Amino acid sequence: MSRYGAVMTRFEGRRALVTGAASGIGAATVALLRSEGATVVGIDLQPSDDVWEGDVTDPGSVGAFMAAALEHLGGLDIVVNVAGIVHFSRIEDLTWADWQHHLAVNLTGPFLVSQAAVPHLAARAGCIVTVASVAGLKGQAYTSAYSASKGGAVLFTKSLALEVADRGIRVNCVCPGGVDTPLLGPASASIPTDADPRLMDRLHSVIPALVHPDEVAEAIAYLASDAARMITGTALVIDGGTQS
Repeated sequence: MSRYGAVMTRFEGRRALVTGAASGIGAATVALLRSEGATVVGIDLQPSDDVWEGDVTDPGSVGAFMAAALEHLGGLDIVVNVAGIVHFSRIEDLTWADWQHHLAVNLTGPFLVSQAAVPHLAARAGCIVTVASVAGLKGQAYTSAYSASKGGAVLFTKSLALEVADRGIRVNCVCPGGVDTPLLGPASASIPTDADPRLMDRLHSVIPALVHPDEVAEAIAYLASDAARMITGTALVIDGGTQS
């Protein structure tokens, strides 16, 4: 059942893999897909009884959890790249390690998972949905590493969509604004104490609220559904008017 009360079975018989599944957008996506009939394998650095351990930045780990998921599921229809990190920093204070970590999780991760999934998605005309960000569509102060990684994720999505369209695979991304997830607290705490308030005001949406993880999951589910069969290479913005 969707958060809006309608009982739906859009994904009956579909098999899905979702990264970043332990909390936030990933957990909401897993719950929604399962509620509508999908069999889902969730992947995260923090495993649980319901989530498998896996590191999207490690090619060996990606290969291992992809092979295990395919054996468990018997095929693959949907891949959702949710795993991500965000940290604010002035450029002078941004370390090489922080820069590399943002690129590894937010950009290399979707690349590795998508690359491993494409041959199997082609067999079932499947789809990929990646969680990017509005920070990947416009400049955002104090997040140069995050914005660069999410901008890369947007163009990776658009490029891959062109390449695999003739194999029946659709590739899209969603670009949320501020989302009420466990990442929000640590991210907010990393904002420089002397940050320019005019620049920080640019992050505010015209709708005075944060995006809920369920709302992002609903957008992901739409892009993964048959209703979006003619949508590929798009970046769907969910930001309360931040881009307006």
